[in-house]
Amino acid sequence: MSTKSLYRASAVLFVVFAVAHTVGFLTFTPPSQDGVSVRDAMERVQFTVAGSTFSYGAFYRGFGLSATVSMLFEAFLAWQLGWIAQLAPSAAVSVTWALCAVQVAGFALSYLYFSVPPAILSLGLAVLLAVAARRCRHPSSKVQVRNRAA
Repeated sequence: MSTKSLYRASAVLFVVFAVAHTVGFLTFTPPSQDGVSVRDAMERVQFTVAGSTFSYGAFYRGFGLSATVSMLFEAFLAWQLGWIAQLAPSAAVSVTWALCAVQVAGFALSYLYFSVPPAILSLGLAVLLAVAARRCRHPSSKVQVRNRAA
């Protein structure tokens, strides 16, 4: 698999993750009456911040949707890194390792606080990105750019 293909696969996996995350948290039904009570309380309990009134349920949805937006940005970034890796591999490597580190942290957080499926997605992304970063450093992955002025 080429370096560009690894980045493209990562981008697609980020989109799958974003969709699954959004559908999962927006359609989640508490499994017990206690869970329903907590969800309902999150909607009922309101507070004011800077003159606006919010509920904990609204904060939950807002944080969840902001995570979706971040994942979609990561998909865009991974897709663009496929091009950047061809033109400037050293520039792509540092961004890729940072994105990989975010996914390693996402794996740990998902494993500790959420469930196995998002942990597996984060781990898969971390592996794809690590392989892509290592390939960017390999001399055979560099594409020669011809001088058009010549």
